[in-house]
Amino acid sequence: MKMKVICSICALLVILIISCQSSDSLEFNRYYAEGSVVYQTHCQNCHGQHGEGLNGLIPPLTDSVFLRKNSDQLPCAVMFGLKGKITIGKRLFEGRMPAASGLANIEIAQALTYITNSFGNKMGIFNVEMVNGDLVKCR
Repeated sequence: MKMKVICSICALLVILIISCQSSDSLEFNRYYAEGSVVYQTHCQNCHGQHGEGLNGLIPPLTDSVFLRKNSDQLPCAVMFGLKGKITIGKRLFEGRMPAASGLANIEIAQALTYITNSFGNKMGIFNVEMVNGDLVKCR
């Protein structure tokens, strides 16, 4: 009997906590969760499970300073790829990142929300409106 009461109280608390989340918080959580799946499917093979990259070949996604400074260029890099030299954390990387042109803008936003809030990064939501605006600038 005590266990049923305790379980009921816990369930009520969980419901209250979830219902108290703001719509912004819920939107962030949705983007982040879906972004994790997009990252695992399209990015993790090269950038690693923990965003560590691959030695001097593939840049890490753990440099918050670089990500913040270049946040408006990130959607372009995902959609159209990168080639040439890039410096991250005083390390030079040269090569080519293939375009992920098969991803929808919402998937890019989700992946970027995940990346920019994982691996030690804390940048908040990267919503589809931001991606749409940034992609217009890079075409």
